[in-house]
Amino acid sequence: MSFGDPNNPYGQQQGRPDYGYPQGKHQPPQPGYGYPQAPPVHPYGAGYPGALMTEMPGGVKAARVMLFVIGGLQVLGAGFAALTAVGISAAKSDPTLRDDIQFQEIADWSAGGLWFVTLLILGWGAFAIVLGAKFGNGGNGIRIAALVFGVITAVLGIYPFVLVGLVHTVLAVLVAVFVGKADGAAWFNRPRY
Repeated sequence: MSFGDPNNPYGQQQGRPDYGYPQGKHQPPQPGYGYPQAPPVHPYGAGYPGALMTEMPGGVKAARVMLFVIGGLQVLGAGFAALTAVGISAAKSDPTLRDDIQFQEIADWSAGGLWFVTLLILGWGAFAIVLGAKFGNGGNGIRIAALVFGVITAVLGIYPFVLVGLVHTVLAVLVAVFVGKADGAAWFNRPRY
């Protein structure tokens, strides 16, 4: 009796003999067949799902540093805006500048408006520093706030302050990317006991 070509996938299949086992008894199952799999390896060690992350991922650390840098730049910008407000207020009373057309365009800005802008700049910098400080123990709300902060800062860095805001734009985009990545989400959504 012939079973045909053994290499033909469409031909009649031969029964696989159980070599070394008596007739009627089956070979014991292969290890790993039908047994539960091991839990997936956690990306930050520990080997089981839901492992407590103890170290902040590198991208999140970088985003934190960038938030502190943005906060420092905002403080410098607030100092510059305050000096501008003081200078314009003092120069408005100078009689030699009353005839200068370029100065009069700048002098039309109110000193109160410049002080308000100074407080906005300072507040935005303080917000960046507080966000960076909360990265160590903050939850998903801090992550979302950092994402929103990064997007708004990037847009504001592009539109009104094209050249000066370029550093802010790059840093803010990197903050949003690093916080929005999977390891950032894992860090901010980690269990806290």
